[in-house]
Amino acid sequence: MWWFQQGMSFLPAALVIWSGAAFVFSFITAVTLHHVDPLVPYISDTGTTPPERCLFGIMLTISAFLGVGTMYVRYKQVEALNREEVSIILKLNQIGLGLGLISCLGLCIVANFQKTTLIQAHITGAVLTFGMGIIYLLLHTIISYKMQPAIHGIGIFWIRCTLLIWCAGSILSMFVSSLALYNTIPTIEMAMKLHWNPSDKGYKLHMVSTISEWSLAFSFLSYFLTYIRDFQKISLHAEVDLCSETLYDGLPGLERNGERRALLAGSL
Repeated sequence: MWWFQQGMSFLPAALVIWSGAAFVFSFITAVTLHHVDPLVPYISDTGTTPPERCLFGIMLTISAFLGVGTMYVRYKQVEALNREEVSIILKLNQIGLGLGLISCLGLCIVANFQKTTLIQAHITGAVLTFGMGIIYLLLHTIISYKMQPAIHGIGIFWIRCTLLIWCAGSILSMFVSSLALYNTIPTIEMAMKLHWNPSDKGYKLHMVSTISEWSLAFSFLSYFLTYIRDFQKISLHAEVDLCSETLYDGLPGLERNGERRALLAGSL
C-alpha cells in the first residue's frame, strides 16, 4: 500500500500539491504570454489577466474546499484523541477550526477578486487567508506541544514550530515592505502595475515584498505536509440504516413487528 493510500493522508497531500500547482501553472502561463515579468511577480499578478485568471480562480477555489476538509478532519482527530478530558486543547481546537474556515473563505475571495478589479476585496481576502491562517498554525503548534510525548514525539512539534516561525517572518517582511511600497506608490497604480524595471521607483521594496509573499505561501502550505503522517491513522466510516423495504409510508413491508430493519450496512 502506497503512503497516500493509508488513512486520510491523501487529503493534506492533495491540498499542498494542488495549491502549489495553482501558483506554478498560473505563473508559467502568465510569463509565457508576457503578462508578468519572470523575476518574482506577486502571486496575484499571475492570475490577473485571462486566460490564467480563470485557471488561478478555479484552482484556488478547489484549494479552499480541500483546506476545509483538511482542517475539519484535523479538528475531529484532535477532539477524538482528547475526548476523555476537558482541557485547553479542546478549546484551542474549536477556535482553530473557526479561524481555519475563515482563512479558507479568504482564499475563495482572493481567487475570485483580482487586484485590478476590486482591490479592497482582494486585500481583505489576503488578510483573512494569511492573517487568520497564521493564528490557526499557532494554535495547532501549541496543541502539538501539549499532545507530546503521549500522542506524538517532540520532533513533530519542532518541525511545526520552525514552519510557524518561517511563516511569521515572511508575513512580517511582506507587511513592512508592502506598507512602505504603498506609501511610495499610490495603491491604485500599484494594483495596475504588472511590469517592473530596476530603475522604477520602489523596485527594491517590490522585490522584497514579492519574495516574502512567495515565501509565505509555501511556508504556509508546507505546514500541512506535517499532517500526512497523522492522517495515515484516520479512516472514515459511514453506516446506513434503512427502516423499511420501501421508500414510501403505508406500503407492505414498512415495518415488521414494530422493529426497525437494518437492510444495508457498509463503510466508506
